Amino acid sequence: MTRNLAGAEPPAGSSTGPVLVDTHCHLDFPEFDPDRDQVVEAARAAGVAAMITIGVDVASSRRAVDLAERYAGVYAAVGIHPHSAEEATPAALKELRGLAGHPRVVAVGEIGLDYHRGRAGEVAQKRALRAQLELAAEFGLPVIIHQRDAVDDLWALLTAPATPRVPGVLHCFSAGPQWAMRWAEAGWFVGLDGPVTFKNGEDARAVARAVPLDRLLVETDAPFLAPHPHRGRRNQPAWVRLVAERIAQERGLSLEELAARTTANAVRLFRLPLPGAGGTDPAAGRPNQR
Repeated sequence: MTRNLAGAEPPAGSSTGPVLVDTHCHLDFPEFDPDRDQVVEAARAAGVAAMITIGVDVASSRRAVDLAERYAGVYAAVGIHPHSAEEATPAALKELRGLAGHPRVVAVGEIGLDYHRGRAGEVAQKRALRAQLELAAEFGLPVIIHQRDAVDDLWALLTAPATPRVPGVLHCFSAGPQWAMRWAEAGWFVGLDGPVTFKNGEDARAVARAVPLDRLLVETDAPFLAPHPHRGRRNQPAWVRLVAERIAQERGLSLEELAARTTANAVRLFRLPLPGAGGTDPAAGRPNQR
Protein backbone atom coordinates (compact mmCIF):
# COMPACT_ATOMS: atom_id res chain seq x y z
CA MET A 1 0.00 0.00 0.00
CA THR A 2 1.37 3.41 -0.93
CA ARG A 3 0.82 6.05 1.69
CA ASN A 4 0.47 9.64 0.59
CA LEU A 5 1.14 12.06 3.43
CA ALA A 6 2.00 15.08 1.34
CA GLY A 7 1.00 18.12 3.33
CA ALA A 8 -0.34 15.96 6.15
CA GLU A 9 2.60 15.41 8.46
CA PRO A 10 1.72 15.89 12.14
CA PRO A 11 2.76 19.07 13.88
CA ALA A 12 5.61 18.81 16.33
CA GLY A 13 3.55 20.11 19.21
CA SER A 14 4.77 22.75 21.64
CA SER A 15 8.39 23.66 21.11
CA THR A 16 8.93 24.25 24.83
CA GLY A 17 6.80 21.60 26.52
CA PRO A 18 6.08 17.88 26.54
CA VAL A 19 4.68 16.20 23.42
CA LEU A 20 1.46 14.26 24.00
CA VAL A 21 -0.91 12.08 21.99
CA ASP A 22 -4.67 12.02 22.58
CA THR A 23 -5.29 8.41 21.66
CA HIS A 24 -9.09 8.63 21.85
CA CYS A 25 -11.38 11.48 20.89
CA HIS A 26 -14.48 11.99 18.73
CA LEU A 27 -13.77 15.08 16.68
CA ASP A 28 -16.60 14.31 14.27
CA PHE A 29 -19.28 14.71 16.95
CA PRO A 30 -21.65 17.67 16.52
CA GLU A 31 -20.37 19.31 19.72
CA PHE A 32 -17.35 20.38 17.67
CA ASP A 33 -19.23 21.70 14.64
CA PRO A 34 -19.05 25.38 15.72
CA ASP A 35 -15.26 25.52 16.25
CA ARG A 36 -13.53 22.33 15.12
CA ASP A 37 -10.62 24.20 13.53
CA GLN A 38 -9.97 26.09 16.75
CA VAL A 39 -10.17 22.90 18.83
CA VAL A 40 -7.50 21.24 16.70
CA GLU A 41 -5.31 24.34 16.85
CA ALA A 42 -5.70 24.56 20.63
CA ALA A 43 -4.56 20.96 20.93
CA ARG A 44 -1.49 21.65 18.83
CA ALA A 45 -0.67 24.70 20.92
CA ALA A 46 -0.90 22.54 24.06
CA GLY A 47 1.70 20.13 22.68
CA VAL A 48 -0.69 17.46 21.41
CA ALA A 49 1.20 16.19 18.38
CA ALA A 50 -1.38 13.63 17.32
CA MET A 51 -5.06 12.90 17.90
CA ILE A 52 -6.91 9.72 16.99
CA THR A 53 -10.55 10.40 16.19
CA ILE A 54 -12.69 7.32 16.68
CA GLY A 55 -15.60 5.88 14.74
CA VAL A 56 -18.60 4.40 16.56
CA ASP A 57 -20.57 3.30 13.49
CA VAL A 58 -20.12 3.36 9.74
CA ALA A 59 -21.19 6.99 9.31
CA SER A 60 -18.91 8.31 12.06
CA SER A 61 -16.07 6.13 10.75
CA ARG A 62 -16.44 7.83 7.37
CA ARG A 63 -16.35 11.20 9.09
CA ALA A 64 -13.27 10.20 11.08
CA VAL A 65 -11.42 9.37 7.87
CA ASP A 66 -12.52 12.67 6.34
CA LEU A 67 -11.16 14.58 9.33
CA ALA A 68 -7.88 12.65 9.23
CA GLU A 69 -7.51 13.72 5.61
CA ARG A 70 -8.32 17.32 6.49
CA TYR A 71 -6.11 17.92 9.54
CA ALA A 72 -2.40 17.33 9.99
CA GLY A 73 -1.78 15.28 13.11
CA VAL A 74 -5.25 13.73 13.13
CA TYR A 75 -5.60 10.01 12.46
CA ALA A 76 -8.69 7.81 12.31
CA ALA A 77 -10.02 4.60 13.82
CA VAL A 78 -12.99 2.90 12.19
CA GLY A 79 -15.43 0.58 13.88
CA ILE A 80 -18.88 -0.18 15.25
CA HIS A 81 -19.42 0.46 18.97
CA PRO A 82 -21.16 -2.28 20.98
CA HIS A 83 -24.17 0.01 21.44
CA SER A 84 -24.61 -0.19 17.66
CA ALA A 85 -23.77 -3.88 17.34
CA GLU A 86 -27.11 -4.66 15.70
CA GLU A 87 -25.94 -2.46 12.80
CA ALA A 88 -22.92 -4.68 12.10
CA THR A 89 -24.54 -6.23 9.04
CA PRO A 90 -22.52 -7.81 6.22
CA ALA A 91 -23.00 -4.62 4.21
CA ALA A 92 -21.77 -2.43 7.07
CA LEU A 93 -18.75 -4.64 7.67
CA LYS A 94 -17.96 -4.52 3.95
CA GLU A 95 -17.96 -0.73 4.10
CA LEU A 96 -15.73 -0.77 7.19
CA ARG A 97 -13.36 -3.04 5.30
CA GLY A 98 -13.11 -0.42 2.57
CA LEU A 99 -12.33 2.28 5.14
CA ALA A 100 -9.80 0.18 7.06
CA GLY A 101 -7.37 0.24 4.15
CA HIS A 102 -7.14 4.03 4.14
CA PRO A 103 -3.57 5.18 4.90
CA ARG A 104 -4.74 7.57 7.65
CA VAL A 105 -6.54 4.76 9.54
CA VAL A 106 -4.43 3.51 12.44
CA ALA A 107 -6.86 1.23 14.31
CA VAL A 108 -10.17 -0.62 14.32
CA GLY A 109 -12.41 0.81 16.98
CA GLU A 110 -14.34 1.68 18.99
CA ILE A 111 -15.39 -1.94 19.41
CA GLY A 112 -16.06 -4.17 22.40
CA LEU A 113 -18.75 -5.23 24.86
CA ASP A 114 -21.07 -3.06 26.96
CA TYR A 115 -23.73 -4.71 29.13
CA HIS A 116 -24.44 -1.62 31.22
CA ARG A 117 -27.26 -0.09 29.20
CA GLY A 118 -28.40 -3.07 27.16
CA ARG A 119 -28.64 -1.10 23.93
CA ALA A 120 -27.71 -4.21 21.96
CA GLY A 121 -28.03 -7.88 22.78
CA GLU A 122 -25.03 -9.79 24.09
CA VAL A 123 -25.05 -12.23 21.17
CA ALA A 124 -25.02 -9.38 18.64
CA GLN A 125 -22.24 -7.60 20.53
CA LYS A 126 -20.02 -10.68 20.56
CA ARG A 127 -20.69 -11.36 16.89
CA ALA A 128 -19.81 -7.78 15.94
CA LEU A 129 -16.67 -7.83 18.08
CA ARG A 130 -15.41 -11.08 16.56
CA ALA A 131 -16.01 -9.81 13.04
CA GLN A 132 -14.10 -6.61 13.71
CA LEU A 133 -11.21 -8.43 15.38
CA GLU A 134 -10.93 -10.46 12.18
CA LEU A 135 -10.96 -7.21 10.18
CA ALA A 136 -8.16 -5.80 12.31
CA ALA A 137 -6.09 -8.96 11.86
CA GLU A 138 -6.64 -8.84 8.11
CA PHE A 139 -5.33 -5.29 7.87
CA GLY A 140 -2.61 -5.58 10.50
CA LEU A 141 -4.26 -2.93 12.67
CA PRO A 142 -4.53 -2.65 16.46
CA VAL A 143 -7.94 -2.42 18.13
CA ILE A 144 -9.53 0.09 20.50
CA ILE A 145 -11.72 -1.77 22.99
CA HIS A 146 -14.69 -0.39 24.92
CA GLN A 147 -15.75 -2.40 27.97
CA ARG A 148 -18.44 -1.76 30.54
CA ASP A 149 -19.84 -4.35 32.95
CA ALA A 150 -18.58 -7.10 30.65
CA VAL A 151 -14.97 -7.68 31.63
CA ASP A 152 -15.28 -11.43 32.24
CA ASP A 153 -16.94 -12.08 28.89
CA LEU A 154 -14.48 -9.77 27.14
CA TRP A 155 -11.50 -11.58 28.63
CA ALA A 156 -12.96 -14.95 27.67
CA LEU A 157 -13.63 -13.85 24.10
CA LEU A 158 -10.28 -12.16 23.52
CA THR A 159 -8.30 -15.06 24.96
CA ALA A 160 -10.28 -17.82 23.21
CA PRO A 161 -8.10 -19.98 20.95
CA ALA A 162 -10.17 -19.12 17.87
CA THR A 163 -9.91 -15.33 18.39
CA PRO A 164 -7.38 -13.52 16.19
CA ARG A 165 -4.46 -12.18 18.20
CA VAL A 166 -4.21 -8.44 17.61
CA PRO A 167 -2.65 -5.72 19.78
CA GLY A 168 -4.81 -3.04 21.29
CA VAL A 169 -5.90 -0.79 24.12
CA LEU A 170 -8.64 -1.06 26.75
CA HIS A 171 -10.05 2.46 26.38
CA CYS A 172 -11.25 4.48 29.40
CA PHE A 173 -10.33 1.63 31.71
CA SER A 174 -12.84 1.14 34.53
CA ALA A 175 -12.37 -2.41 35.81
CA GLY A 176 -9.91 -1.66 38.62
CA PRO A 177 -6.17 -2.18 39.14
CA GLN A 178 -6.20 -5.98 39.37
CA TRP A 179 -7.87 -6.34 36.00
CA ALA A 180 -5.63 -3.62 34.59
CA MET A 181 -2.55 -5.59 35.58
CA ARG A 182 -4.03 -8.77 34.12
CA TRP A 183 -4.64 -7.07 30.77
CA ALA A 184 -1.21 -5.44 30.79
CA GLU A 185 0.49 -8.75 31.54
CA ALA A 186 -1.36 -10.20 28.54
CA GLY A 187 0.16 -7.51 26.33
CA TRP A 188 -2.70 -4.99 26.19
CA PHE A 189 -2.42 -1.25 26.69
CA VAL A 190 -4.59 0.59 29.22
CA GLY A 191 -6.07 4.00 28.37
CA LEU A 192 -6.91 6.57 31.05
CA ASP A 193 -8.78 9.85 30.70
CA GLY A 194 -10.74 12.45 32.66
CA PRO A 195 -11.95 10.27 35.57
CA VAL A 196 -8.36 9.98 36.84
CA THR A 197 -8.69 13.66 37.82
CA PHE A 198 -12.16 13.44 39.42
CA LYS A 199 -12.68 13.81 43.16
CA ASN A 200 -14.34 10.37 43.13
CA GLY A 201 -11.77 8.91 40.70
CA GLU A 202 -9.67 6.88 43.14
CA ASP A 203 -10.25 3.65 41.20
CA ALA A 204 -8.83 5.26 38.07
CA ARG A 205 -5.91 6.66 40.07
CA ALA A 206 -5.20 3.19 41.47
CA VAL A 207 -5.02 1.93 37.90
CA ALA A 208 -2.71 4.82 37.00
CA ARG A 209 -0.32 3.84 39.78
CA ALA A 210 -0.43 0.11 39.04
CA VAL A 211 -0.08 -0.22 35.26
CA PRO A 212 3.47 -0.59 33.92
CA LEU A 213 4.56 2.58 32.16
CA ASP A 214 5.15 0.71 28.92
CA ARG A 215 1.45 -0.25 28.83
CA LEU A 216 -0.13 3.15 29.59
CA LEU A 217 -1.86 5.56 27.19
CA VAL A 218 -3.53 8.94 27.80
CA GLU A 219 -6.75 10.04 26.13
CA THR A 220 -9.69 12.41 26.50
CA ASP A 221 -12.78 10.71 24.99
CA ALA A 222 -13.67 14.27 23.97
CA PRO A 223 -16.31 15.68 23.93
CA PHE A 224 -17.05 13.54 27.01
CA LEU A 225 -15.42 13.18 30.45
CA ALA A 226 -13.75 16.56 30.71
CA PRO A 227 -11.04 16.49 33.39
CA HIS A 228 -10.99 18.62 36.52
CA PRO A 229 -11.28 21.64 36.68
CA HIS A 230 -13.43 21.52 33.52
CA ARG A 231 -15.73 18.68 34.56
CA GLY A 232 -19.21 19.15 33.12
CA ARG A 233 -17.96 21.15 30.12
CA ARG A 234 -17.33 19.94 26.60
CA ASN A 235 -14.02 18.10 26.63
CA GLN A 236 -11.29 18.74 24.05
CA PRO A 237 -7.98 17.10 23.06
CA ALA A 238 -5.89 19.95 24.51
CA TRP A 239 -6.99 18.82 27.97
CA VAL A 240 -5.21 15.48 27.65
CA ARG A 241 -2.37 17.37 29.31
CA LEU A 242 -4.45 17.56 32.52
CA VAL A 243 -4.89 13.79 32.44
CA ALA A 244 -1.15 13.31 31.96
CA GLU A 245 -0.35 15.75 34.77
CA ARG A 246 -2.50 13.85 37.27
CA ILE A 247 -1.07 10.47 36.27
CA ALA A 248 2.46 11.87 36.58
CA GLN A 249 1.59 13.18 40.05
CA GLU A 250 0.23 9.78 41.10
CA ARG A 251 3.37 8.03 39.90
CA GLY A 252 5.86 10.57 41.26
CA LEU A 253 7.12 11.46 37.78
CA SER A 254 7.65 14.70 35.95
CA LEU A 255 5.10 15.54 33.28
CA GLU A 256 7.92 15.42 30.74
CA GLU A 257 8.79 11.83 31.61
CA LEU A 258 5.18 10.66 31.68
CA ALA A 259 4.50 12.37 28.35
CA ALA A 260 7.59 10.88 26.74
CA ARG A 261 6.64 7.36 27.85
CA THR A 262 2.97 7.51 26.89
CA THR A 263 3.74 9.16 23.55
CA ALA A 264 6.28 6.44 22.79
CA ASN A 265 3.61 3.86 23.65
CA ALA A 266 1.11 5.50 21.30
CA VAL A 267 3.69 5.64 18.52
CA ARG A 268 4.50 1.97 19.07
CA LEU A 269 0.90 0.73 19.12
CA PHE A 270 -0.53 2.89 16.33
CA ARG A 271 2.67 3.34 14.27
CA LEU A 272 2.30 7.11 14.26
CA PRO A 273 4.94 8.99 12.25
CA LEU A 274 5.89 11.46 14.96
CA PRO A 275 9.31 13.07 14.43
CA GLY A 276 11.75 12.24 17.20
CA ALA A 277 9.47 9.63 18.80
CA GLY A 278 10.51 6.60 16.79
CA GLY A 279 7.38 6.73 14.66
CA THR A 280 6.84 4.94 11.38
CA ASP A 281 4.38 5.09 8.54
CA PRO A 282 1.08 3.66 9.88
CA ALA A 283 0.64 1.75 6.63
CA ALA A 284 4.12 0.22 6.67
CA GLY A 285 4.10 -3.54 6.93
CA ARG A 286 0.34 -3.91 6.44
CA PRO A 287 -1.09 -6.38 3.96
CA ASN A 288 -1.78 -4.62 0.65
CA GLN A 289 -5.56 -4.62 0.59
CA ARG A 290 -6.34 -1.94 -1.98
